[in-house]
Amino acid sequence: MTTKDDIGQLFRTHYAAMYRLAMLILRDDNVSRDIVHDIFETLLISGRSEVSEAYLLTAVRNRCLKHIRSFSAQDRMKAVYSVGEQEIAEEDWPDDDTIMLIQTTVSKELTEACRRVVDLRFTENKSYQEIADILGISKVAVYKHLRHAIDILREKLSQNG
Repeated sequence: MTTKDDIGQLFRTHYAAMYRLAMLILRDDNVSRDIVHDIFETLLISGRSEVSEAYLLTAVRNRCLKHIRSFSAQDRMKAVYSVGEQEIAEEDWPDDDTIMLIQTTVSKELTEACRRVVDLRFTENKSYQEIADILGISKVAVYKHLRHAIDILREKLSQNG
């Protein structure tokens, strides 16, 4: 049976390393603290006190990744690059010519299957799994189609940039 003292000892021993890992991944003090505290709360509720440091650090990493996945792609980019909404609003990229180049490239240089995957991903905001289910293909195939499309777009944009 786990007691609060057992969890308290785990907390005192491992909190600093767990918090540092969460901060390294998230770069957000409050969220990092919340994630570490949630892990200890889960341990207390579940009655587990016989856990290793590796288990605790893995739990931190997994919770941080789950937290990151909960954001939209734009929110993740803002967090990673610390870009404020004001800066995004002031940016004039992509300009109309770039958008036209992207649309032309997608419509003329990608296969039908690749175009469909790109449309589902970027127009309808579907996840890899949702796309795979809709098209009856694997998530790996979805990834390969998107990778192929991005490679072609990157090449076209670098030629015209």
